[in-house]
Amino acid sequence: MSLQGEARRVRVWDPALRVFHWLLAALVILNWLLGQFGPDIMTLHFLTGFAILALLVFRVIWGFVGPEPARFASFIRGPRAILDYLRHLGSRQPSNWPGHNPLGALSVVAMLLALFFQVGTGLISDPDDFINVGPLADQVARSTARKAVGWHSLGSNIILLLVLLHIGVILFYRYWKNEDLVRPMITGWKWVRQRL
Repeated sequence: MSLQGEARRVRVWDPALRVFHWLLAALVILNWLLGQFGPDIMTLHFLTGFAILALLVFRVIWGFVGPEPARFASFIRGPRAILDYLRHLGSRQPSNWPGHNPLGALSVVAMLLALFFQVGTGLISDPDDFINVGPLADQVARSTARKAVGWHSLGSNIILLLVLLHIGVILFYRYWKNEDLVRPMITGWKWVRQRL
């Protein structure tokens, strides 16, 4: 799929998706910091994790019933579209893609999967300190609950890498392609070209 014609300013991101995005970003950063630096009793970490889970459930539902740009069917593309987009990625022109471009779609899916993995491993983790036990740790085998602690730690590193990659891509688009991806996620309005 290619984009042609003059770019025009259109409303792409709905208010619910924008609130979801910024609230999720804040909670993920907060929870990562709580996980890395304490306090030792992880009550706030758990509560923030539950809030993240609620946001993830909302996003999955919104991906099926929300406005078109928020729907998974409108932005998840196959390998051909991804490769075609990659071929033009290095050009110094804005892509003006309507919504998530094919690579951005991969980023959305990767982040959602990583966060679901993180929440899931947190729910079943048992670090054997008798305090910070996940609420579902008793629903899995003891060995699984113990392994989930390591999986949860790995998940936090994966999420950190995905966040840093996300920020790097935003900077790449801003300074290489002269395309602002942040403002549309604040205002909802984005410069787009017609899809062919």
